[in-house]
Amino acid sequence: MAKDWSKSSWRTKPRVQMPDYPDKEALERVEAELRKLPPLVFAGEARRLKRRLGEVAEGKSFLLQGGDCAESFAEFNADTIRDTFRVLLQMAVVLTYGAKKPVVKVGRIAGQFAKPRSSPIEKIGDMELPSYRGDIINDISPTPEARRPDPERMLRAYTQAAASLNLLRAFSTGGYADIHEVHSWTLGFTEGPEAERYRAIANRISDALEFMSAAGVNPDTSTKLRTVEFYTSHEALLLEYEEALCRIDSTTGLPIAGSGHMLWIGDRTRQPDGAHVEFCRGVQNPIGLKCGPSITEDELLRLIDILNPENEPGRLTLITRFGAGRVGDHLPRLIRAVEREGRTVVWSCDPMHGNTIKSASGFKTRPFDAVLREVQEFFAIHRAEGTYPGGVHFEMTGKDVTECTGGVRAVSEEDLSSRYHTACDPRLNASQALELAFLVAEELGKDNEKARLAV
Repeated sequence: MAKDWSKSSWRTKPRVQMPDYPDKEALERVEAELRKLPPLVFAGEARRLKRRLGEVAEGKSFLLQGGDCAESFAEFNADTIRDTFRVLLQMAVVLTYGAKKPVVKVGRIAGQFAKPRSSPIEKIGDMELPSYRGDIINDISPTPEARRPDPERMLRAYTQAAASLNLLRAFSTGGYADIHEVHSWTLGFTEGPEAERYRAIANRISDALEFMSAAGVNPDTSTKLRTVEFYTSHEALLLEYEEALCRIDSTTGLPIAGSGHMLWIGDRTRQPDGAHVEFCRGVQNPIGLKCGPSITEDELLRLIDILNPENEPGRLTLITRFGAGRVGDHLPRLIRAVEREGRTVVWSCDPMHGNTIKSASGFKTRPFDAVLREVQEFFAIHRAEGTYPGGVHFEMTGKDVTECTGGVRAVSEEDLSSRYHTACDPRLNASQALELAFLVAEELGKDNEKARLAV
């Protein structure tokens, strides 16, 4: 266990981006109830994910992390979970085919209920209200009563997360993720270039499976072809919830965050002496750290020392988020500092959060071209530095929303109002997410070719 750490030691540290609950007795009752409930994930699963991420750090695998901006109570249903899972499977197939490497699949799901906000107050019409901070904290309805932090919402979030995990485990191991069903994952596709490219890959995979069978190798009996490992992740923002679900692993005697397989610390909550870093340093789960333009080399190295003092492969993923056109100003200096000190990390690119703009119609959006450009800059810089670009981190959904502009189907600013459903930030729709997977696969293919020529 980390030195001088307990699951409640974060309470002695400065806290930001967390609600002040007006009813302290209600908060204590909810925390007590959560402490009695089973963990949502198991220690062995978190350890397995850490091993998989260790393979990413070594350049042997690639990390795909994606899902909702903020999960919603109102939109929770089995179809939404299935559709997001399906798009992540499609993206993983494209990346595996292009990169010729295993893909570690991690969803922003079954726990991504809380969101940091740039201001504690938002203006809606003539009213000033407390900001909506995610369904686990308050309600999006524009009334003072709805925006009041309510600890009972943590219990509903737990129940929804448990139901989501139950369905995801069934999808992962019950036949839906069988690679022999790669064609069935196209159901729900609208026609377009990305759909045709996916079907071409699916045809090649089917041909390869038929060839293996004809050659006497029976792919039908391979568990690895019939199931997938799928993990969950979320931002560890609401620490009362995280502490209440923290458990001691009976195998190792070490603390595990039972709320999700992987937790990350946001760019607004990564203070080295703050509450969020304090909590995350003590749990054994893989940890992500969002790195925005304001982080310095010294601060990053200090955070790495706090969060991964043993330099354990797979323990720490650095998720960079600078914005298109600004990656070159920040990523090289961070890479060089990490390399100079011999730190082992996974480098992942979040091209969403640095590219948010407000459209002329008033909707927050993210131009697809900017998202793509940041990914391309991320790969190019790692190529130049001789380091491995280990993953991508997207806010996306399996639904046919119109929240990010651009892509081959050319969502325009005028289209945003037609299917703009996000509770917080704009997400890639299924078509845009798959298109981006093809573009990432092309970048990985360039690295494979470079490595082949160097041999």
